[in-house]
Amino acid sequence: MSRGGRATERPSEPERKCIATGEVLPTVGLVRFVVGPDETVVPDVKGKLPGRGIWVLADRAAITKAASKGLFSRAAKQKVQVPEGLVDEVERQLAHRVVELVSLSRRAGTAVTGYEKVKDWLVKDVAEILLQASDGSERGKMKLRPPDEGHYFDCLTASELGLAFGRQTVIHGALASGGLTQRVVEEALRLKGVREKSVVAATGKDKKSR
Repeated sequence: MSRGGRATERPSEPERKCIATGEVLPTVGLVRFVVGPDETVVPDVKGKLPGRGIWVLADRAAITKAASKGLFSRAAKQKVQVPEGLVDEVERQLAHRVVELVSLSRRAGTAVTGYEKVKDWLVKDVAEILLQASDGSERGKMKLRPPDEGHYFDCLTASELGLAFGRQTVIHGALASGGLTQRVVEEALRLKGVREKSVVAATGKDKKSR
Protein backbone atom coordinates (compact mmCIF):
# COMPACT_ATOMS: atom_id res chain seq x y z
CA MET A 1 0.00 0.00 0.00
CA SER A 2 1.50 3.28 -1.05
CA ARG A 3 1.14 6.08 1.46
CA GLY A 4 3.05 9.24 0.61
CA GLY A 5 2.66 12.74 -0.75
CA ARG A 6 2.18 16.37 0.06
CA ALA A 7 -0.48 19.04 0.13
CA THR A 8 -1.46 20.83 -3.05
CA GLU A 9 -0.26 24.42 -2.97
CA ARG A 10 -2.89 27.13 -3.08
CA PRO A 11 -2.85 29.55 -6.02
CA SER A 12 -0.79 32.68 -5.29
CA GLU A 13 0.51 31.23 -2.02
CA PRO A 14 2.90 33.80 -0.51
CA GLU A 15 6.54 32.75 -0.24
CA ARG A 16 9.21 33.45 2.35
CA LYS A 17 12.87 32.54 2.79
CA CYS A 18 13.77 29.90 5.35
CA ILE A 19 16.60 31.17 7.55
CA ALA A 20 17.95 27.63 8.02
CA THR A 21 17.98 26.27 4.47
CA GLY A 22 18.04 29.49 2.45
CA GLU A 23 15.16 28.23 0.29
CA VAL A 24 12.29 30.47 -0.77
CA LEU A 25 9.15 28.42 -0.16
CA PRO A 26 5.37 28.81 0.18
CA THR A 27 4.46 29.84 3.73
CA VAL A 28 2.12 26.87 3.97
CA GLY A 29 5.19 24.67 4.55
CA LEU A 30 7.00 27.04 6.92
CA VAL A 31 6.69 28.00 10.57
CA ARG A 32 6.59 31.70 11.47
CA PHE A 33 8.44 33.03 14.51
CA VAL A 34 8.47 36.51 16.04
CA VAL A 35 10.61 38.21 18.66
CA GLY A 36 8.58 39.09 21.75
CA PRO A 37 8.88 42.25 23.88
CA ASP A 38 11.41 40.45 26.10
CA GLU A 39 13.58 39.66 23.03
CA THR A 40 12.64 35.98 23.19
CA VAL A 41 11.82 33.98 20.07
CA VAL A 42 8.18 32.90 20.02
CA PRO A 43 6.62 30.40 17.57
CA ASP A 44 3.60 31.78 15.73
CA VAL A 45 1.98 28.66 14.29
CA LYS A 46 -1.22 30.48 13.29
CA GLY A 47 0.70 33.39 11.77
CA LYS A 48 -1.24 36.06 13.67
CA LEU A 49 1.20 37.51 16.21
CA PRO A 50 2.36 41.11 15.68
CA GLY A 51 5.93 41.79 14.65
CA ARG A 52 8.28 40.99 11.81
CA GLY A 53 8.08 37.34 10.87
CA ILE A 54 11.07 35.02 10.83
CA TRP A 55 10.41 31.89 8.79
CA VAL A 56 11.80 28.37 9.13
CA LEU A 57 10.97 25.22 7.19
CA ALA A 58 8.53 22.97 9.08
CA ASP A 59 11.26 20.44 9.71
CA ARG A 60 12.72 19.39 13.04
CA ALA A 61 16.32 19.56 11.84
CA ALA A 62 15.84 23.01 10.30
CA ILE A 63 14.31 24.50 13.45
CA THR A 64 16.98 22.89 15.62
CA LYS A 65 19.68 24.35 13.37
CA ALA A 66 18.14 27.83 13.50
CA ALA A 67 17.96 27.65 17.29
CA SER A 68 21.49 26.31 17.85
CA LYS A 69 23.42 28.30 15.22
CA GLY A 70 22.30 31.81 16.15
CA LEU A 71 20.23 32.16 12.98
CA PHE A 72 17.31 33.83 14.76
CA SER A 73 19.58 36.61 16.00
CA ARG A 74 21.04 37.04 12.52
CA ALA A 75 17.58 37.26 10.95
CA ALA A 76 16.31 39.67 13.61
CA LYS A 77 19.50 41.75 13.36
CA GLN A 78 19.73 41.80 17.14
CA LYS A 79 20.60 39.48 19.99
CA VAL A 80 17.59 37.35 20.85
CA GLN A 81 16.91 34.61 23.37
CA VAL A 82 15.95 31.18 22.08
CA PRO A 83 14.03 29.22 24.73
CA GLU A 84 15.12 25.69 25.51
CA GLY A 85 12.93 23.13 23.82
CA LEU A 86 11.72 25.51 21.10
CA VAL A 87 11.22 22.74 18.55
CA ASP A 88 9.20 20.72 21.06
CA GLU A 89 6.94 23.73 21.65
CA VAL A 90 6.43 24.08 17.90
CA GLU A 91 5.50 20.39 17.74
CA ARG A 92 3.05 20.81 20.62
CA GLN A 93 1.37 23.78 18.98
CA LEU A 94 1.13 22.09 15.60
CA ALA A 95 -0.37 18.95 17.13
CA HIS A 96 -2.90 21.12 18.98
CA ARG A 97 -3.74 22.86 15.70
CA VAL A 98 -4.39 19.59 13.86
CA VAL A 99 -6.55 18.31 16.73
CA GLU A 100 -8.46 21.60 16.75
CA LEU A 101 -9.17 21.48 13.02
CA VAL A 102 -10.28 17.83 13.08
CA SER A 103 -12.55 18.64 16.02
CA LEU A 104 -14.13 21.52 14.08
CA SER A 105 -14.61 19.20 11.10
CA ARG A 106 -16.35 16.67 13.35
CA ARG A 107 -18.74 19.33 14.62
CA ALA A 108 -19.47 20.36 11.03
CA GLY A 109 -20.33 16.77 10.13
CA THR A 110 -17.40 16.25 7.78
CA ALA A 111 -15.45 13.81 9.99
CA VAL A 112 -16.27 10.38 11.39
CA THR A 113 -14.56 7.83 13.61
CA GLY A 114 -14.94 4.13 14.26
CA TYR A 115 -13.74 1.31 12.03
CA GLU A 116 -17.08 0.55 10.37
CA LYS A 117 -18.02 4.20 9.71
CA VAL A 118 -14.58 4.98 8.34
CA LYS A 119 -14.64 1.86 6.15
CA ASP A 120 -18.07 2.83 4.81
CA TRP A 121 -16.84 6.33 3.85
CA LEU A 122 -13.79 4.83 2.13
CA VAL A 123 -15.86 2.30 0.18
CA LYS A 124 -18.31 5.02 -0.92
CA ASP A 125 -15.49 7.44 -1.87
CA VAL A 126 -16.73 9.97 0.66
CA ALA A 127 -13.43 10.14 2.56
CA GLU A 128 -10.76 12.58 1.43
CA ILE A 129 -8.44 11.86 4.37
CA LEU A 130 -7.85 8.67 6.34
CA LEU A 131 -6.59 9.37 9.86
CA GLN A 132 -5.03 6.63 11.98
CA ALA A 133 -3.30 6.75 15.35
CA SER A 134 0.49 6.53 15.20
CA ASP A 135 0.47 4.16 18.17
CA GLY A 136 -2.36 1.97 16.90
CA SER A 137 -1.96 -1.64 15.81
CA GLU A 138 -0.25 -1.83 12.42
CA ARG A 139 -2.24 -4.95 11.56
CA GLY A 140 -5.49 -3.18 12.34
CA LYS A 141 -4.53 -0.05 10.42
CA MET A 142 -3.57 -2.00 7.30
CA LYS A 143 -7.15 -3.27 7.00
CA LEU A 144 -8.23 0.16 5.77
CA ARG A 145 -6.99 1.41 2.41
CA PRO A 146 -6.48 5.17 1.99
CA PRO A 147 -8.64 6.98 -0.59
CA ASP A 148 -7.24 6.62 -4.12
CA GLU A 149 -7.03 10.37 -4.73
CA GLY A 150 -6.89 11.43 -1.09
CA HIS A 151 -4.50 11.54 1.83
CA TYR A 152 -3.34 9.33 4.69
CA PHE A 153 -2.00 10.62 8.00
CA ASP A 154 -0.83 8.90 11.17
CA CYS A 155 0.99 11.78 12.84
CA LEU A 156 -1.38 11.95 15.82
CA THR A 157 -1.51 9.53 18.74
CA ALA A 158 -4.67 7.67 19.79
CA SER A 159 -5.16 10.07 22.69
CA GLU A 160 -4.74 13.12 20.45
CA LEU A 161 -7.24 11.74 17.94
CA GLY A 162 -9.48 11.01 20.91
CA LEU A 163 -9.41 14.69 21.86
CA ALA A 164 -10.40 15.62 18.31
CA PHE A 165 -13.39 13.27 18.35
CA GLY A 166 -14.43 13.81 21.96
CA ARG A 167 -13.37 10.37 23.14
CA GLN A 168 -10.61 8.94 25.30
CA THR A 169 -8.80 7.29 22.40
CA VAL A 170 -9.43 6.90 18.67
CA ILE A 171 -7.57 4.70 16.17
CA HIS A 172 -9.43 5.35 12.91
CA GLY A 173 -10.97 8.54 11.55
CA ALA A 174 -11.88 10.03 8.19
CA LEU A 175 -12.61 13.47 6.76
CA ALA A 176 -14.74 14.26 3.74
CA SER A 177 -13.69 16.80 1.12
CA GLY A 178 -14.49 20.48 1.52
CA GLY A 179 -14.72 22.49 4.68
CA LEU A 180 -11.48 22.46 6.68
CA THR A 181 -10.04 19.36 5.02
CA GLN A 182 -7.34 21.19 3.05
CA ARG A 183 -6.29 23.00 6.22
CA VAL A 184 -5.98 19.66 8.01
CA VAL A 185 -3.74 18.38 5.20
CA GLU A 186 -1.49 21.44 5.38
CA GLU A 187 -1.16 21.44 9.17
CA ALA A 188 -0.63 17.67 9.36
CA LEU A 189 2.18 17.94 6.83
CA ARG A 190 3.84 20.64 8.93
CA LEU A 191 3.45 18.45 12.02
CA LYS A 192 4.98 15.54 10.12
CA GLY A 193 8.12 17.53 9.49
CA VAL A 194 8.55 18.56 13.10
CA ARG A 195 7.35 15.49 14.97
CA GLU A 196 9.83 12.71 15.56
CA LYS A 197 8.96 9.11 14.66
CA SER A 198 5.84 10.12 12.80
CA VAL A 199 4.56 8.85 9.50
CA VAL A 200 2.50 11.07 7.23
CA ALA A 201 1.71 10.35 3.63
CA ALA A 202 -0.82 10.49 0.83
CA THR A 203 -1.75 7.91 -1.75
CA GLY A 204 0.65 7.71 -4.66
CA LYS A 205 3.99 8.19 -2.90
CA ASP A 206 6.30 6.07 -0.81
CA LYS A 207 5.72 5.72 2.93
CA LYS A 208 8.37 7.57 4.87
CA SER A 209 9.14 7.55 8.59
CA ARG A 210 11.34 9.80 10.65
